[in-house]
Amino acid sequence: MSNMILEATFIGANRQNQVSDVNKTATVAFGAGKTIALWDPICEIPRGVYATLKGHNSEVTCVKFIPNTDFMVSASEDHHVKIWEFSSLECVQTIEHYRHSIVSLAVWEKMIVVGSADGLISLWVLEDGQFILNYEFSICKGFLPLSLSVINIQDDGFLLAVGGTKTKVFIYSFVLSGTRIENFQSAAELEGHEDWIKSLAFRYKDSPGECLLATGSQDRYIRLWKVRLNELIDDSDENVRKPRLLSNKQYKFKIKSELRVSINFEALIVGHDDWISSLQWHENRLQLLASTADTSLMVWEPDESSGVWICGSRLGEISSKGASTATGSSGGFWSCLWFVHEDQDYILTNGKSGSWRVWSSTDHYVWEQRLGITGATKQVTDVAWSPRGDYLLSTSSDQTTRLYAPWQFNANGETRSQVTWHEFSRPQIHGYDMVCVESISSSRFVSGAEEKVLRSFDLPKGVSEILQRLSGCKFELANDLPVAASLPALGLSNKATSVEDNEIEEQEQEQDPNLRETNETRNISYEMTSSLTTPPFEDQLQRHLLWPEIEKLYGHGYEISCVDVSPDSKLIASACRSNNAQHAGIRIFDTSNWLERRPTLLFHTLTITRLKFSDDNKYLLSVSRDRQWGIWERDFENQTFNLIHKNAKAHTRIIWDCDWAPSEYGQTFFTASRDKTLKAWSYDAIPSTFVVENTVKFTLPVTAISVYKKVHNDKLIVAVGLEDGSMYMYKYSPAGFELMEQLNGNITPADKITRMRCSHSQRNEKLYLAVSSCDNSTRIYSL
Repeated sequence: MSNMILEATFIGANRQNQVSDVNKTATVAFGAGKTIALWDPICEIPRGVYATLKGHNSEVTCVKFIPNTDFMVSASEDHHVKIWEFSSLECVQTIEHYRHSIVSLAVWEKMIVVGSADGLISLWVLEDGQFILNYEFSICKGFLPLSLSVINIQDDGFLLAVGGTKTKVFIYSFVLSGTRIENFQSAAELEGHEDWIKSLAFRYKDSPGECLLATGSQDRYIRLWKVRLNELIDDSDENVRKPRLLSNKQYKFKIKSELRVSINFEALIVGHDDWISSLQWHENRLQLLASTADTSLMVWEPDESSGVWICGSRLGEISSKGASTATGSSGGFWSCLWFVHEDQDYILTNGKSGSWRVWSSTDHYVWEQRLGITGATKQVTDVAWSPRGDYLLSTSSDQTTRLYAPWQFNANGETRSQVTWHEFSRPQIHGYDMVCVESISSSRFVSGAEEKVLRSFDLPKGVSEILQRLSGCKFELANDLPVAASLPALGLSNKATSVEDNEIEEQEQEQDPNLRETNETRNISYEMTSSLTTPPFEDQLQRHLLWPEIEKLYGHGYEISCVDVSPDSKLIASACRSNNAQHAGIRIFDTSNWLERRPTLLFHTLTITRLKFSDDNKYLLSVSRDRQWGIWERDFENQTFNLIHKNAKAHTRIIWDCDWAPSEYGQTFFTASRDKTLKAWSYDAIPSTFVVENTVKFTLPVTAISVYKKVHNDKLIVAVGLEDGSMYMYKYSPAGFELMEQLNGNITPADKITRMRCSHSQRNEKLYLAVSSCDNSTRIYSL
């Protein structure tokens, strides 16, 4: 029985057009980094991603459920295709046939069609529980099959449509007799698009013998093609005597002797402002959903009287052309899903920021946005709890800092039956990859990115109100809090906006009615956040929940590598990347005036990987790539630090992480290294320095550790994370390390653990452990 419970997993969807699918029970599977994340979007209590499947070694590009079976297929940039048995979540077959990334996938009940980046398209048929390669071909040199769709047109006759880096749609026909593919032939090349074809979708018509093919392209247009069989084919175009002024070209061919097919152009759908990324037909009605790179979703349907295809619903944003995420724009939708569950329609789409957005409807036209899920799209580099353990901050190489907190109360103040974790704010959307973060107080934090400056941020009033109301956070707040923050179009620094700004604007408007109030000038952020009754939606996180930046801290010569804040919140210690002793210094900043305390602390010769203050504020521990550790004593009178202990041969490889035991336990700290060891060091009076008290050896490098700040039955609780994502919990006493448990691989990350942080939550007796990983996930466990 595991003591550790996985409370929440935050992980973003990959930026691929075929990265997600939904099955009959309304479970969504999507590629998230190199894992496949599973999520139940219709759950009464929104709990987010409930499992991540490991197996691939690179980014997952395609995920599909095979209809009417228990199988799910995933494909990846690691060149492998995996077949999963969904009921057991076990991988039952791995296809290692390819030498390039898999870029597209289509499925039918007993068949999968795979498109690879070298142009190969292969058809695999199910035989005795395994998929066997039956047919393989390529269209022409240099062609990438970006989209595939297959349909069983009649009996054993099939059509395969292929779109990609040409302007034509290639149609192939074949017969599936038992488990053999026969009569495979090129049937037609549909012309009309002016750019690459990104999405294809077949749909059966209500009358037998007819179906539709929708094709979506980077030329911003959707084309519909009508497919007819045998006696439904219009052969009047073969009449030589008939005048041929405006004829719609028909492509005619035979699949087998008694099965004739014709395809002709049916309709052109115009109205999108950017590339068409994904198309989905409704399962019951003649309606087509399109998602595009202009951050909009449109539902198209034929007008009853004229038959012209019109837009019935539009969701998402009316976007600004050419906008990027740095300016607050969300940067387009990548894939979309459409399904019906208990007479409700659901539309889901994932965007550039990795988040899922959800809409539901009962009458096909009025759509209501629901709570989706969010998460980073690149490796998560650091996590930090607020001082009271109320919320968690995480930073990622996707250039964001995110704030996660538990949703405890409904808008009317009632306690929720089940507490779930959500992203409540996105304090920082930056232009550089984020590296580290640390809380200064419950309403202030400092973060470092791949630049030479540290930036500090203050909690805006709007965010503090939702956190107090929905999450039960307690803040000792100043009255002059900024109301909200905005990000200037070309800047990296979030500007504070205050109530006064709004009042001045209103006065100016009264004096000059021609001053038009636009969304850019008016601060809608505070009004919007203060009226929220649930955790925020993705579009609100991107625009209205930033924190204003209050100070930049200069001095480092290279990109920041780590930061820590003293428990009394008075000092910030930071270090930067370095390959010499001159730059491998520790800089100390005073949070009362943001000035640097001199001198810079010099001892290490390479990049310092972690800095850690002891919880009594007296000592600062530093570990480095140079395999050494140093302990600096704080001189409170002269406001300086002195190096009092050092060990030049602490480990044989890089030291990745370190942590102090709580001061009530005595002078003890731990170091974790690439040499696969975790060492406990305690103070020995005879040599008057710290010596190794105990060591644990692992099979892989130890990349992260965290010590719980309360002593439990005279023992410490130590969390350990390894390079492959494995996690261990130990009890520690001078007698040695005692393994409490190795966490089950189903709930651990799939890649190197970058940081572990135990929380000293003051609201309940749970021990929370936050874990960040190179697999793009932030995970929260409770003990």
